[in-house]
Amino acid sequence: MLNRRDFLRMGGLCTASLLAGCRVTPERKTAERPNIVFIMTDDHASHAVGCYGSRINKTPQIDRLAREGMRFENCFCTNSICSPSRAVILTGKYSHLNGMIVNIYAGRPFDGSQQTYPKLLQKAGYETAMIGKWHLGSDPTGFDYWEVLPGQGSYYNPDFIQMDGSRKQYEGYCTDIITDLSIDWLKERRDSAKPFLLITQHKAPHRCWSPAPRHLGKYKHGTIPEPDTLFPDHAKRSAASAESEMSVRDHFRWGHDMKFRGENLFPDHFVSQGAHNEYSRMTPAQRQQWDAHYEPENHAFVEQMQAGKLTDDDVVRWKYQRYMHDYLGSVEAVDEGVGRLLDTLEETGLADNTIVVYTSDQGFYLGDQGWYDKRFMYEESLRMPLLIRWPQQVRRGAVSDAMVLNLDFAATFLDAAGAAVPADIQGESFVPILRGRRPANWRKAMYYHYYEYPAVHQVKRHYGIRTERYKLIHFYYDIDAWELYDLRNDPHEWDNLYDDPKYTRLVKRLKAELAELRARYGDSDELARSFLPPSG
Repeated sequence: MLNRRDFLRMGGLCTASLLAGCRVTPERKTAERPNIVFIMTDDHASHAVGCYGSRINKTPQIDRLAREGMRFENCFCTNSICSPSRAVILTGKYSHLNGMIVNIYAGRPFDGSQQTYPKLLQKAGYETAMIGKWHLGSDPTGFDYWEVLPGQGSYYNPDFIQMDGSRKQYEGYCTDIITDLSIDWLKERRDSAKPFLLITQHKAPHRCWSPAPRHLGKYKHGTIPEPDTLFPDHAKRSAASAESEMSVRDHFRWGHDMKFRGENLFPDHFVSQGAHNEYSRMTPAQRQQWDAHYEPENHAFVEQMQAGKLTDDDVVRWKYQRYMHDYLGSVEAVDEGVGRLLDTLEETGLADNTIVVYTSDQGFYLGDQGWYDKRFMYEESLRMPLLIRWPQQVRRGAVSDAMVLNLDFAATFLDAAGAAVPADIQGESFVPILRGRRPANWRKAMYYHYYEYPAVHQVKRHYGIRTERYKLIHFYYDIDAWELYDLRNDPHEWDNLYDDPKYTRLVKRLKAELAELRARYGDSDELARSFLPPSG
């Protein structure tokens, strides 16, 4: 194992002229262009971020970006799953156009030959680097330097794919290593004569939620507030909710998720599938710390179960506490890493001319609706955290309720850099919003489309529209069901109003708006039928 990274070559920088078909003014001089540091986590729900009002944890370093920049209250993803969201961000195009409709395990890697915003920034004179979780099945393109995790990657002593195709294993915790490599690139590897794009992408807090040793026990079992909807009522929803497989009650794995070792003693409560896959990667010292935390709690739980002292709801509550200890513990190292990156920008004199972005690839269920995971178009999964600091351009402590999408990131980064935004990018630049001037014609509705079914978690295929107040969802493929929610009066989205005669006119209007959005973005029922079911 290596404790620090060896020097790697960097590719040549393309200085080709700007593309035709632009939607912005010509690029500014290189010296005036801002650097961009784009930090993205995997599955970090906005309601587990302090500045978004989290009841369950604090994130003081991430919150620095909110205090010193802008917090977006209504940032949404267009397809709530890891690989598709990353492809949308890179291309500024919906999944049906960029080709990444489902996760990479379905055997459909991202087509790296297509246009992406890092490639366009390269052509506009930027140096580009990608470090951390890539999760697109093909090698990164458009980067002068990259070092990425294979697939989902590992929390403990992770491997990283190098630019020459080899792999290196580092001893330590993945989030810390990604932060270290990012800081090293900022200080030692980049060309100081050029503006830069640094993408730092963390594995955390993705399943199987494995905190660093120093954070084990930080969130004491039994002390984490439960969501109001831990014990859900899906009665008024369509069959799509009931048929999914992502509930805290029924679908956590005995070893993989709950950190038990040995046989599944209680098959009615836990799915039996494999051991915790991080444990085998640990050093003896790491295992000792791990066991010192988990084993006493595990033994106490087994004793209570065998003695018949826990009801079914008690078991759900126990699982929720274990889940949140691990999830929030994984967030802790991310928060620390964000602080270290911000400190590095200050120390190197880069902060004043650097845009810093913090986001996640989608939202996540933290026991909300009785679930974990994402996928559905409901709010906890749809909503993304988005914080942007841009000194001299963004007012400190600003908050925007404008509806922005991961689809917009590419256009925004290009616009901020003074680079050309090709006409085929479907997203819109929200640079004017960052500067405090929301365009009068800014969107008031967004389009969503999820494809990955039949597959893990069994969330039905669906598409829909979300306006400022209402949400209309159509589940299709092996089902034909509609759901309508009034988000103002029903924020938990329990009461499906679709069949209520009082909403007939609203349904008709929303369906027309939905059809208009689908046409605008080039999607249709015929196109959806052309995508075969994913294979595993």
